[in-house]
Order: sequence, then C-alpha cells, then structure tokens
Amino acid sequence: MRKLIVFNHVSLDGYFVDANNSMMWAKMGKGDPEWDAFVAENASGDGTLVFGRITYQMMASYWPTPMAVQHDRAVAERMNALRKIVFSRTLDNVSWSNTALVKGDLAAEIRRLKSENGEGMAILGSGTIVSQLAQQGLIDEFQCVINPIVLGQGRTMFEGLKDKLSLKLIKSRTFGNGNVFLSYAPAA
Repeated sequence: MRKLIVFNHVSLDGYFVDANNSMMWAKMGKGDPEWDAFVAENASGDGTLVFGRITYQMMASYWPTPMAVQHDRAVAERMNALRKIVFSRTLDNVSWSNTALVKGDLAAEIRRLKSENGEGMAILGSGTIVSQLAQQGLIDEFQCVINPIVLGQGRTMFEGLKDKLSLKLIKSRTFGNGNVFLSYAPAA
C-alpha cells in the first residue's frame, strides 16, 4: 500500500499561503547549507505529486521555466520529471510534463491510488485537498516546515476541517535559518 504525505511550509501564525495565495515567502530567508541539503534530499525521491488546481497552476507556471532551473536545478529537474496528479473540476487540460488530470471523486481516487504498489505520494500546498483527505483519514503523515515569519493573514491548510485531528509527533529537526521541520502521524 502506498503512503500519502503532506509537505507544506507554514508561517509562525499558521498560514500555508499568504493573503494573496502566495507561497513565495517560504523561499525567502538567509542561506543555510544544512537546509539546502535537506531540500535537495527531499527532492531526490520518486513517487507522485498530488495537487489541487490552484497549487498546480502556481507550480506549473514556475518549475518548467529557465528561472527555476537557474535558481534550483536539482529541485526543478525532479519537479518536472516526477509523475503529477491534479484534482480539478474546472480545468479542461494540463500541460506540465507527466501530469494527469482527475475530475472524479477525490477520496475514491486517492483510495485507489493508495491501494496500488509503488512509491509514495506527496501533497504540496493544496489546502482544500489536505482538509478533505485528512477528514477522510487518508493522509499517513503531515510534514510541516515552520518558517520564522508572521504573515498576519492567509489560509491554513486545514481550513474547512469539521472534526478535530489528533496527531503524534514522529520527527523534528531545527535548522540554522530558523526553519523547524515537524512530522506528525495520525494518533489513532
């Protein structure tokens, strides 16, 4: 059975996107060789990336560009090479390499994908999908990087969640740039 994780940057005040739906603030900050190695290591895996429409459009507008390759060649190459699935009721087609569009039932499709053999799946951004799948008990691990920034406004990745989620900390790591990596699994 394939594992489904969430990997998101979160501001100190709990937002994964700012008031303009941007995640660019997560890329700012002073350089840290240990952090850079962590990012490169995370980008080296295989598997499938899972997106909602908004995150897909944001990622697809950046990672296939020469600017992305110039700023972070290793991550850009992996992002472009990995299999990607975008869930959307409004998109009619997708153009980013190795991307499939799914218009059907989100939870049913994730259950089907999880039952297959193969590498894991990672949701990046996509708060609406995170809250829906968390509510269904379909997320195996929540990985968050707390960034040392306060945004004041934005959206949480659990917006719309109806029931409380009990989680247990399974991993943590602090970096010199002030970022803190936290990994949680469902407590039940």
